[in-house]
Amino acid sequence: MAQTTAGAIDVHTWSTPNGWKIPIMLEECGLPYRVVPVNIGKGEQMAPDFLAISPNNKIPAIVDPDGPGGAPISVFESGAILQYLGRKTGCLYPSDERARVAVDEWLFWQVGGFGPMLGQAHHFRIYAKEKIPYAVERYTEETKRLYGVLDRRLQGRDYLADDYSIADVATLTWAKFHDKQGVDVATYANVARWLETVLARPAVQRGLAAV
Repeated sequence: MAQTTAGAIDVHTWSTPNGWKIPIMLEECGLPYRVVPVNIGKGEQMAPDFLAISPNNKIPAIVDPDGPGGAPISVFESGAILQYLGRKTGCLYPSDERARVAVDEWLFWQVGGFGPMLGQAHHFRIYAKEKIPYAVERYTEETKRLYGVLDRRLQGRDYLADDYSIADVATLTWAKFHDKQGVDVATYANVARWLETVLARPAVQRGLAAV
């Protein structure tokens, strides 16, 4: 549903695991949006205009022209954006407090651990100019531990918080690159099943293709 119509949410993002989360969420919720590319390879995330909406110079960030009270609002940090969109629409974010706590637990598990540690494994295994065996081993082993946590959580359930939610959206974009993180996802049967299911969702496919 990416478009440039009036009222569309501007999504400042790039083609990274964090960057894909928000187009996927917007596709799932059926909200109009416009992708504003921020080429992090060229350092565009350091531009003053982007800093004004994302003080940490990180993608993604959004500008919603129809924010609370009808006034525009900018939101940065992928987890905060997912929660904001969930509250705004009621999509993929339950109103029941007990169910919401479960979603928040796994959302913060992703943004605080699963994403950063997998990102470090990816970096030191593939992009680091100097191959540092200690760093490769440390982050690869922590990545495998986290996949084990995810696999145990998915034992006997379809999604992280029972129903498909923003926690799944946040996690799937990182798990998609398991091979680059030194992980054979086939050894985590529950994760493999879940990943196949969520990646097959039409909204996920559209969101991945939008950036």
